[in-house]
Amino acid sequence: MIRVKLQYEWQLQPGSGHSVEPILFRVLYAIHSAGSLAGAARTVRLSYRHVWGLVGKWERMFGKPVVKLNRGRGAELTEFGQKLLWAEQLVQARLAPELESVSHEIERVLSRVVEASATRLALCASHDLALGQLRDRLAHREGLKLDLRFLGSLDSLAALSKGLCSIAGFHIAEGMEQPAAAMFRRYLKPRQHMLIGLATRTQGLIVARGNPKGIRDLTDLTRNAVRLINRQRDSGTRVEFDELLSGAGIDPAAIEGYHSEEFTHLAVAATVAGGMADAGYGIRAAAAHYNLDFIPLLTERYYLACRRDTVEEPLQAKFVELLRGTELREILSAMPGYGTAITGKFYDVSDALPARRPATAVARSA
Repeated sequence: MIRVKLQYEWQLQPGSGHSVEPILFRVLYAIHSAGSLAGAARTVRLSYRHVWGLVGKWERMFGKPVVKLNRGRGAELTEFGQKLLWAEQLVQARLAPELESVSHEIERVLSRVVEASATRLALCASHDLALGQLRDRLAHREGLKLDLRFLGSLDSLAALSKGLCSIAGFHIAEGMEQPAAAMFRRYLKPRQHMLIGLATRTQGLIVARGNPKGIRDLTDLTRNAVRLINRQRDSGTRVEFDELLSGAGIDPAAIEGYHSEEFTHLAVAATVAGGMADAGYGIRAAAAHYNLDFIPLLTERYYLACRRDTVEEPLQAKFVELLRGTELREILSAMPGYGTAITGKFYDVSDALPARRPATAVARSA
């Protein structure tokens, strides 16, 4: 089996040879969380002397202090240290999904040459942490592999309709089916397609730890000095957010940062964590990833769409079996805001994306 892992590195100056050691960012995060060098050393499993030396080395290289020692009160990151850590978190949130997608694409192409049988299932899906974890687990063992590419919900369904993938992941908010359903059903035909439930997720406002701006609901986003970080156009999350604003009678033009966009839930959370925005709309699990506060606004259902005439093909049958197994439920149970009420169940398009009535499960054998 061929595995490809793409990485990036920080350099003080291109070609200088001074690449920032990845462990520095782990140490900075540990200091931020533990509040002391000794606590950080225990977290990263290095000696106090090693941590002290690493911090000192890079403070000299940067020409700026990154850690402030407080007599009798431990240690904390300086403003520069905080921004450095935020920058690394934002790079990870933005690049990690893209690097993973490219890595798996390279693996897929190379594997066609060396693997005797096709074991890869192509998925285009709205960004989701559980799907990413499932993909990564399968990558390290024999059998089914997921060629997962994160796109917006509408772009994923468009890819399915063009035959560019076998499965398309999208999500729709409970209680807001009618406006969004019209968009999604442009790409889904009830006689040709069917849906499989992945999970329910909680969406809401991601705000800084302690909620210093006192944000309580959508109307607070229009206040002066409150900055938003939004998701990209055509993403399912953007569709939901725009519907929420419309329902609340809020003009997007009244929100500072409405046109500032990120492409994943983690990138939105990282932007808030770094202090570059005061709020973002995203899933609870992304807020928890960065230890941020969260204001729940709605529950949504995440579906996986496929063609009816392919659902019983070997690879898709294995995938359905996986969706109904214990491993996915273990992944979902460990993520704040995720639920398993629809996991592994089949749905007709006309029922899951109704004009007037809620979705109901279709009885179907495994």
